[in-house]
Order: sequence, then structure tokens, then C-alpha cells
Amino acid sequence: MPPRFIVQGGRPLDGIVRPAGNKNAALPILAASLLADGPVVLANVPRIRDVEMLIALLCDLGAEAAWTEPNTVTIDARPAASKPLDPGLCAKIRASILLAAPLLARFGEVKLPPPGGDVIGRRRVDTHFLALEALGATVMAGDRYEIEGKRLQGADVFLDEPSVTATENALMAAVRATGTTILRNAAAEPHVQDLARFLVAMGAEIEGIGSNTYTVRGGRPLRGCRYEIGPDHIEIGSFIGLAAVTNGHLVIDGVRADDLRATLIGFDRLGIRPRLDGTKLVVDRDQERRIRPDLGGHVPKLEDGPWPAFPADVMSIVVVAATQCHGMLLVFEKMFESRLYFVDKLIGMGARIVLCDPHRAVIAGPSPLRGGVVESPDIRAGMAMLLAALAAEGQSTIHNVGQIERGYERIDTRLRALGAQVERVDD
Repeated sequence: MPPRFIVQGGRPLDGIVRPAGNKNAALPILAASLLADGPVVLANVPRIRDVEMLIALLCDLGAEAAWTEPNTVTIDARPAASKPLDPGLCAKIRASILLAAPLLARFGEVKLPPPGGDVIGRRRVDTHFLALEALGATVMAGDRYEIEGKRLQGADVFLDEPSVTATENALMAAVRATGTTILRNAAAEPHVQDLARFLVAMGAEIEGIGSNTYTVRGGRPLRGCRYEIGPDHIEIGSFIGLAAVTNGHLVIDGVRADDLRATLIGFDRLGIRPRLDGTKLVVDRDQERRIRPDLGGHVPKLEDGPWPAFPADVMSIVVVAATQCHGMLLVFEKMFESRLYFVDKLIGMGARIVLCDPHRAVIAGPSPLRGGVVESPDIRAGMAMLLAALAAEGQSTIHNVGQIERGYERIDTRLRALGAQVERVDD
């Protein structure tokens, strides 16, 4: 039987926890190490399944990789060679598509199987290839993607949507293209900013980091460097929710306040108000947990969107948190068309939720949750189910926890250190 969590709920969490490095920054940065002319040392790398899979893809290409400390990895991609990517490995991780631009920029061609990843609705890849075509590549799509571009040329590129991974691929191609590239309507999430800063640390020239327009002066030599991955703002949002639903007290040590503005505004709507203390975020016990209605007493709406809006990956956490708050909330998940389907599992645990359509749900709280047998459909919904199990009375069993472990490093061990009763069972 695959691994599962046995959770005894109803206990408040208490203690200090450090957020892991941002996995959505670590993955493109690992891919970008292919562009360096020397070894790259990356610190604060989360040791999770998705990271291990991308490192395995790099090693399959001939790169050398070694964990030199628990969360520090050294990559020397100089021995890497041009070859088709392993379809079995690519099927296990969506981030395999991040290898498209660095392989194209280095070798002039890439053969890429369709990427895998979470089943949370269709996730188009067109923007990636439209950006690469604008820089001079040709793309053929069939059972796999074949991209050629012996000489990439800077261009004025308007992305047809502010896709995070497409922006990352475009940045990695642009730093090796000849001339100046302007990327417009680009994504600016913290992990995109981290990738851009890493490319600058290697010697690239990039302006506009943190905005929706990047100016890249390409063609500069890219050297090896040491770089520290920033904290995972999605994991921080998960810990805020964990403290709130268990009525616990958590100090989240090692946060970047600028990454949390929209997240804190969203939780404030629910009567959950952490305190910033330098690089610490304190979630006190006995939060108000009362949903603030809109003016006129209307049911409030919380919706996600591209940065700097409320992060889509925290929406599943908010759904569970809202079940423990007084009042009604409409959540509008705009980014992925199947992400809210996990709420049927919450309803089975006692939550009062109406799923209006694939994108909207109404939550009425507070609802006492009871333990149940559930499974983790994707990384973020899996973490949300873990929140629900810790808030519930009685015992819960969460199956398919490999999904959670793709995005959260040693989450059971770290939660036990905070007083949670979580046992990982692996037959």
C-alpha cells in the first residue's frame, strides 16, 4: 500500500517553524544551471520529490549533482550533452518543461516529451513556445515537442498570458540571445524574481525584476555562482492556515514581508491576522476567525490571480480555514479549472460548502469537522486535507501523501515538532 498519514486531530499547534526554500524557485534555477560555465551551488533547496526528479533529469543529460549539505546542492552542468529528455522522468513532473529554454539556448535544439504534474485542469504550454518562436526558434508539436534555434535573437515579446513557467523559459532564453529582449505581460511572482536574481548572479543583465516588464540584454557570459533560494511564501500561507484552524500559536521564522502582502490581506478577510516582526511572522492563539462581510452586509468574495494578487496555490488552504470561521465566503479560483473539486472530501468531513461550478464555492462556517478517510489529489489540496484532519475531532487517514511530499519537505516530521499527531505509514 502506498504511504499514508494517520492524523489525530483536535490539538493546537505550538512552536517555531522555518519555511522551506521555494520549490517553484528551485526548479527553474536548477534548470538554469545548464547555462553556467562553471559549478553552481544552491542553498536552501527543499529536498522534495519534484526537486529530486529535476536533478535526475539533469543527471540523465550528463550533468553532475551532489547534495553537499542537507539543503545545499552543487550542480556542474558542463558535462551535459544534447539528447532527448527521458519521457518516463518527464511524465512525473511538470517542471520538465523548464528545460526547454536552457537546452535550446545551449545546444540549439531540444526534444521534449509532454510534461506531467498535478491534475488540476488543462495547463496550456502555448505561451512557452510562442515566446521561444519570437526569439527565433522553430517549434514542431506532435507526440513530443521538437524545438530548434541555432541563433536566438533578442526581440520585443508580449506574452499572451502572464504564465509563470513561460516567463521563466523566456528569461532563460533571452539571457543567451543576441541583443536586447523586452518581455511584456510577464509574470512577477516571488519565484520568478528569484530566477531573475539568480541569472543576474551568474552575470546576466536584467532590469524590471518584480514588475511585469523585463528588459534583458543578452549574450553575456554566464558563470557559476552560489545562490540562496528564498522562502516559500505558499508554505508560509499553509502554516498560517494550520495555526488558525487548530487555534494554535506559531512563529514562522524567516519570511520576506514583500512576498506576503496579498496573502495577509486575504487571511485578514477571514479574521486571521498574523503579526510581522522583522523576518518573523507570528500567528497568535484565539484569532477572531470571523469573515468580514463586504459593505452593505454582502457575502465577501476572495479571488486569486497573477502576482501581486492573492496566490492561487493558497486558495485550497483558505477554503479549509473558512470552514472554521464565522460567516460566509465566496471563493473564486480563476487559475485552474479543477482545483476546487477536492471540497467534496471536506463536505464528507462535515464542512458546509456549496460548489457552484469548477471555479467557485461558497463556504459557511464554522463547521465542526470529523475525522475521515480521504486522499490527496494534488500538492495543494493534499496540504489542505492535512489542515482539515488536524482541525477535525477524531482520527483521519490521508492516502496518496506522495502528492503532498512533492511540495512540502518532511512535513510530518516538522508538524510533530509543533505538537501534531501525524504518523507516516509506509507498508
